[in-house]
Amino acid sequence: MPQPAEAPSAGVGSASATPDADLDRAVATVAEHRDAFARLAPAEKALLLRSTLPLLAEVAEEWVKAACTAKGLPADRPIAGEEWYGGPVLTMRNARLLVQSLEQVAASGRPTLGKGVRQRSSGRTEIEVFPAGGFDPTLYRGLSCTVLLEPGLDERGARERQASFYQRARPEGRVSLVLGAGNVSAIPPTDVFYKMFVEGSVAVLKMNPVNEWVGPLLERALAPLISRHFLSIVYGGAEAGAHLCQHAGVEDIHITGSNHAHDRIVWGPPGPEQDRRRRDNDPVLKKTISSELGNVSPVAIVPGKYTDDALWFQARNVATMVVNNASFNCNAAKMLITSRAWPQRGRFLDMIGKALGEVAPRKAYYPGAKDRYEQLVGDRPGVMKLGTPGPGELPWTVIPGVDSKSPDPLFQIEPFCGIISQTDLDESDPAGFLDAATRFCNERMWGTLNAMLIIDPRTEADPAVARALERAILELRYGSVAVNIWPAMVFATISPPWGGHPSGTLADVQSGIGWVHNTFMLEGVEKSVFRGPITMSPKPGWFYDNKMMDTLGRKLVALEASPSPLKIPGLAVAALRG
Repeated sequence: MPQPAEAPSAGVGSASATPDADLDRAVATVAEHRDAFARLAPAEKALLLRSTLPLLAEVAEEWVKAACTAKGLPADRPIAGEEWYGGPVLTMRNARLLVQSLEQVAASGRPTLGKGVRQRSSGRTEIEVFPAGGFDPTLYRGLSCTVLLEPGLDERGARERQASFYQRARPEGRVSLVLGAGNVSAIPPTDVFYKMFVEGSVAVLKMNPVNEWVGPLLERALAPLISRHFLSIVYGGAEAGAHLCQHAGVEDIHITGSNHAHDRIVWGPPGPEQDRRRRDNDPVLKKTISSELGNVSPVAIVPGKYTDDALWFQARNVATMVVNNASFNCNAAKMLITSRAWPQRGRFLDMIGKALGEVAPRKAYYPGAKDRYEQLVGDRPGVMKLGTPGPGELPWTVIPGVDSKSPDPLFQIEPFCGIISQTDLDESDPAGFLDAATRFCNERMWGTLNAMLIIDPRTEADPAVARALERAILELRYGSVAVNIWPAMVFATISPPWGGHPSGTLADVQSGIGWVHNTFMLEGVEKSVFRGPITMSPKPGWFYDNKMMDTLGRKLVALEASPSPLKIPGLAVAALRG
């Protein structure tokens, strides 16, 4: 769930920038221990990572309060639940699931695959990765996620390639630089976990100036990794990032930010020289680079006859995608794609406006948000601005009727603020609409990170529509495709791989290269496919209007720290009261 940093934040100075000499020391320190970490037995790595769980729980309350202060949220209201989920809950879930996988690697060489492997109707191989065992089936009833493997990869090939780092007899270590995101505070530690415990690297984590407040808390919580010199945490803006990227001791870089930041790092500053380097495939930085970047996230609503309950649930689903984290998420809904002939189109848009109007405007804390907002909204006719923003806030904004045949910048520029737009396609038949929406997303929308489809189950029951849905899932060029559920669930449940579609290249990176999370350590991944029902009860804990969001966050931290069936009834009661 990244942000357009470090380009917009390049002018934001770090209050505690690490001096260059200390940056060099941080790299040298972890480099000295890279082979020791690479060759550490999986069981010992599991113990090491497990030791961070109580420390993460210990800093959780302070973590959430600091996040609320930074983002202008009240720490004692339900909305603080966003920061419980987006900080300690996700980080702890990642640690716990990786511990589980490392213990399985120690026992049998690879993580187990739960319900395992099967074939889709298209013949492609998929692996179920969520629910990931434990209490997941109880806590997330009705939700599921599979990983679609690359064409031609079968079960045997998938298992042979799984956890490849742990199949090496005496692996050599690497130093990975992680340029942490500035929007969601779980991103820096979970990116580090992937580099360390899936790929086997030691890591230097550079905090983004926007969320460097979480750095000292991570230093305390991840002290077992830092004290063994397997991880260093440093601070600074674009200058520190550039110094580390060029450092001879750094062999591998992971960027969470924007495609502009990525291209500046890989190809140099914009201009004729960058163009020449792209043409000649002559990058400035000749190192292994993975990335998770932005996306103009589409939500395509398949025409059908929805019940009022289904429309209202999905309107709140879309509104939650917009307002969560003040819309500073790369998986925030940004473009609604509807059929011009769908009779319920106007009602659905009215419901989205009603839902957005129920949420007070948020602090636009991310650098450059106001400028992007003004650039994209301008003096367009028919724009709906909802709420009365105070100082430093922006209204939730709906831009309807964007011409799908025009070169409108809203199809190509990620707003990264509280804007959602809407466009129409001509196709009225559900199957034809799915085919057209797939082409539109692949050909006209910028980014390859995530896309969402909304479809009524009665419409999907038509065999022709079901086949069209299968085609859409297979053909959408996105790393995550979600049906009836926010694609952020791929990110938040941690066990699925999260990243851009593998068609991305250094020269045309789109939403990034490579994966994070992926606690089953799968390779040969094409995309994650998450499914949910058209409505859910109890109300999802992440919905903007859940009155128990913060309570659920606290209880999930307690569960991740020490899983026990005795904690499930309390979670169930809180969920029912939400």
